Amino acid sequence: MSIPIKRVAVLGAGVMGQGIAAHFANAGIPSYLFDIAPDELTSQERERGLSLDDHAVRNRLAVAGLGSIAKSKPPLLYHKDLASLIAPANYQDDIGNLAECDWIVEVVVERLDIKRKVFDMVEEHRRPGSVVSSNTSGLSVADMAAGRSEDFRRHFMVTHFFNPVRYMRLLEMVPCEDTDPDLFRAVAEFGEHVLGKGIVYAKDTPNFVGNRIGTFGMTSVFHWMGEFGLGVTATDKIFGPAMGRPKSAVFRTADVVGLDTMAHVLTTVSESCPDDPWRERFRVPEVMTSLVEKGALGEKSGAGFYRKTRDEAGARQILALNLDTLEYEEQPKVRFDSIGATRNLEETADKVREMVWYDDEAGRFAWKVTAETCLYSAELLGEIADDVVNIDRALRWGFNYESGPFQTWDSIGLERSVERMKDEGMAVPRIVETLLAKGEGSWYVRREGVTYYWDVEKEDYLPVPVADRQISLASLADRGKVLDHNEGATLYDLGDRIGLVEFHTKMNSIDAQIIEMIDGACDRVNSGDLDGLVIGSEAVNFSVGANIGLIGMLIMADMWDELEQAIRGGQEAYMKMKYCSGPVVVAPRGMALGGGCEAVMHGDAVRASAETYLGQVELGVGVIPAFGGCKELAFRFYGSAPATAKPNLFPLMEQIFSTIGLGSVSGSAEEARDLRFLRATDRVTLNPDNVLADAKADVLAMLATGYQPPRPTTVPVPGRDGIASLKVMAYTMRRGGYISEYDEYLARKLAHVICGGDVPQGTELSEQDFLDLERAAFVELCHEEKTMARIQHMLSTGKPLRN
Repeated sequence: MSIPIKRVAVLGAGVMGQGIAAHFANAGIPSYLFDIAPDELTSQERERGLSLDDHAVRNRLAVAGLGSIAKSKPPLLYHKDLASLIAPANYQDDIGNLAECDWIVEVVVERLDIKRKVFDMVEEHRRPGSVVSSNTSGLSVADMAAGRSEDFRRHFMVTHFFNPVRYMRLLEMVPCEDTDPDLFRAVAEFGEHVLGKGIVYAKDTPNFVGNRIGTFGMTSVFHWMGEFGLGVTATDKIFGPAMGRPKSAVFRTADVVGLDTMAHVLTTVSESCPDDPWRERFRVPEVMTSLVEKGALGEKSGAGFYRKTRDEAGARQILALNLDTLEYEEQPKVRFDSIGATRNLEETADKVREMVWYDDEAGRFAWKVTAETCLYSAELLGEIADDVVNIDRALRWGFNYESGPFQTWDSIGLERSVERMKDEGMAVPRIVETLLAKGEGSWYVRREGVTYYWDVEKEDYLPVPVADRQISLASLADRGKVLDHNEGATLYDLGDRIGLVEFHTKMNSIDAQIIEMIDGACDRVNSGDLDGLVIGSEAVNFSVGANIGLIGMLIMADMWDELEQAIRGGQEAYMKMKYCSGPVVVAPRGMALGGGCEAVMHGDAVRASAETYLGQVELGVGVIPAFGGCKELAFRFYGSAPATAKPNLFPLMEQIFSTIGLGSVSGSAEEARDLRFLRATDRVTLNPDNVLADAKADVLAMLATGYQPPRPTTVPVPGRDGIASLKVMAYTMRRGGYISEYDEYLARKLAHVICGGDVPQGTELSEQDFLDLERAAFVELCHEEKTMARIQHMLSTGKPLRN
């Protein structure tokens, strides 16, 4: 069963309603964003002579919600133009519009009485057969469905999005007793494939899965930080990346969610779960109550556990709350040996294992919280969700943890950790003892390329459910589908005579091994061994750029011929991609910067994850794009000029200069079209797990329609006239204090390349002409001491140096 969702209604224009409407817009689906019509005028409305009958007044709250979407940081929309898909509305005047909607999402305040009043309106005006769902974070779906008509109940469910909706993948779904099971599956499929969400199937229990376990972990942190005497900054340092969690850790996350929301979630469990053995932990901490009473609700109020401010010099700083005095203070320097021991570890499992078994204060703190969270998750198995997979996914997708509690338990060693838990007097659930007695000593196992999980009801391992449109590279490797491999990259057989090149260097930085693999994979297509290629991976980031450490080594060793050849080799491999006899579809996700961005731009087509951030940022380390990045932008901009005798190339030239010179990075795949890193014909997939499969489908579609590789062309260039204009621009910026003297020097070098060199305006240049200019400028810049200083600074700090 599939459901055509062509228009939705979002009932409630608050923070969550804004996020949901914005994300439907991201998926190309128009919506009505509803809120109440105010019963009082504002002072500004009175001054303008408006009345309560004026449309502008009646839609004020919904319009304000739309305004908040437009101003949100981080942005809720993939592109600002998508805001046009959201229409403000109010219940009194526009309620009849519900009949146009295929899906109605309720997002009002978390009070059952108010939700019931809203559902009364919905039931009166909805079209029979339309989906109705609540975004409640924990109210009972049975209580909300009670008393409603049969058709309403058959089409009713909970669809709990997590905030911020664009960035948090989790969508928890809970049916009511009468929900049509086929419809429920169809909505889940829509959420997964159209909205890009990770679906977790929860049961009708308070706070469902993600918030129930996630907030318990936070309460465990509150409890033990007091025991260990650690403050906000130290705690967030421990429970951040060192434990496989986001940098926002515990208290920054609470500030983002909102302390009032956090307090409500905790109270829901405390009041609704009298039999929960850890119920006392869900009492709202006194410090959180104090902050909420003062209106310090986190980011939305400007202060919570942290407060953003400026120092005496006007520089931005973030102060942390002293939990004893409730005053904001400068954050102390935090150092723990255990955290230091995790820095050189790549895998999350290794980091977490190192932390919890390390014998220092941070390690013992990490152990206590991890042990309690694992035990609590096991205790709730069967009550809040049927299996460990849904619980692990809820924590990964709803809290951005790199591993869920059961995956974490496997990482630290199930049997070893259970022994320590018992030694410390912790009660271990019977199901854990059963697993140790009858299973293989872990919650998950791999067999012949398939991951299995321990099912506590069947007391056996079952395959982890995987979406049809998900390609697992680990599974391909286990099944012997590796065609070629080196330290930097692997070529897989995707089936149907399609290959896939995966990068796997650190941060997927482009090095000689990756270039060699791309070159060899293209040779296989050109020789007829393969029909086409996908270039992508399951990594968080496609590629952060070229390996600048290797470039620095070549510079320090005065290996200039080798450096020039390395750049030439990258150019030739990327050109081979572009002109390969079969289609090459590049499938980026996350960051695609520098040489990674250039790789994307040389594909026949791109199938990008919606959250792809592309940019040519080479000037930050004192060089210019030299794997064809300048060339590709030149051809995309100058090639778009009207075919007249003397096209005006200067506005196009200035856009290229600004894009590369400022190191512009797109905030999404859609924004990358504006910068010309993606073309209008390139396609975007919202669910990152589907990107590789969709890219393969694109290759097959291109073959099915009689693929022919592109033909080389030339473009007119601004030449020396353009160089002169850009030099003046750079000089003006330096004189105005906007850029440094060396930045001006870099800008002149960049101008020479993107304008086509010292030639008359209108001269037609080939791609090879641009590549030669890029390579010469790159090598010349590498001779500069300040470029080497920038490279060394980037390697040591990870940040660009302005000198």
